[in-house]
Amino acid sequence: MSAVEINFDGLPGPTHNYAGLSVGNVASQTNFGETSYPRAAALQGLAKMRRLMELGLTQGFLPPPKRPAAHALRAFGFAGSEDEVLAAAAEQDLGLFRAACSASSMWRANAATVLAAPDTGDGRVHLVTANLAGMLHRSFEAEETFALLKRVFSNADRFAVHGPLPSARHFGDEGAANHMRLAASHGAPGLNVFAHGEASRGGSFPERQSLPASQAVARLAGLEGARTFYALQNQGAVQAGAFHNDVVAVANANVLFAHPEAFADPARLYRDLHARLPNLKVVEIFGVSLADAVSSYLFNSQLVSLPDGGMALILPSDAKENAAAWAAVEAVLAADNPITQAVVVDVRESMRNGGGPACLRLRVPVDGAARAAIDPRFILDAARWESLARVVEAHWPEKIAPDDLVKPDLWAQAREAHAALEAAIG
Repeated sequence: MSAVEINFDGLPGPTHNYAGLSVGNVASQTNFGETSYPRAAALQGLAKMRRLMELGLTQGFLPPPKRPAAHALRAFGFAGSEDEVLAAAAEQDLGLFRAACSASSMWRANAATVLAAPDTGDGRVHLVTANLAGMLHRSFEAEETFALLKRVFSNADRFAVHGPLPSARHFGDEGAANHMRLAASHGAPGLNVFAHGEASRGGSFPERQSLPASQAVARLAGLEGARTFYALQNQGAVQAGAFHNDVVAVANANVLFAHPEAFADPARLYRDLHARLPNLKVVEIFGVSLADAVSSYLFNSQLVSLPDGGMALILPSDAKENAAAWAAVEAVLAADNPITQAVVVDVRESMRNGGGPACLRLRVPVDGAARAAIDPRFILDAARWESLARVVEAHWPEKIAPDDLVKPDLWAQAREAHAALEAAIG
């Protein structure tokens, strides 16, 4: 079956800010209280999307939900107009208010787990919306993301969009950031690897993805048990800041690009995968410490198949500026493996809040019929890209200082930006 993989990138929203909400995310905690640049963040994200289009790839986008999320605050007893709700929350519970202002939905790798049609029980692409139960600010996204995915992938003959699992730590589900698919090609039957934590191990940073959640996702999609693998994350990596497994490993087709400390028992995992996929190519990088991997987001690169053959690593500029990380990239390009290109992109605003190129996108493998069934308004071409860029230039705030979040003028600007974006989407 011929198929392609579409990257649906999240667009950073107009309230992109550094409130330090993500425990275990080193960059998020380090840059708490700094001034953010929402317009630059969105334009950097759009530039990355355009670069992938230039490589000949199909590129989609997913718009941000409305923020500040006054509707979410009403569930906590705040009442009145939107501005009255926001003002009261800012005065009475600043932490909750900041959570309602978060633009973390930009990291669409956490939107859902996507299971390819050749692997599922009914032959449809399944998208299981992540509940993001581990973090308050992200948990607000779950139902909004579910509604958005049903909007984009509305054709029930080709897609099955599932709502989030119950929002409990037992079923903590972080979406595609802890899932990898390996196959001979995007259209061939594949192996699904679910990386998960183990809360009982303790530690300073939470282990967000639970094994029961991963198992539930596999059941919902009807995955075959013999081709489904559950891999425990390396505890040292989690405590070093790899809060999602895509900070230390990324896979594409038959290639797994990983840090040697990505998994608790990598030798066993790779042996089991080889037994099912003999042409599996594991590219382990031994010359990069966990600290360098987390600071550079070397492994949070996108690994994509190029139309003319070979694969490209879509790397953050931070990886090029890290000597150990860039030496590893050069060694990979010089070696005999399918990775033939390194494409560097500037996503510094996202990186400063703890999300690299791979965090910003949700991967959706589709055949021709499924591709035609996607709402075309969310697939980019040159005209749509230009339309989005114009909206961002005209309506996104240039910068947000920490004290700006509580100002009604910012709330009004964010509402106007969302309205302009919806109008542009149509």
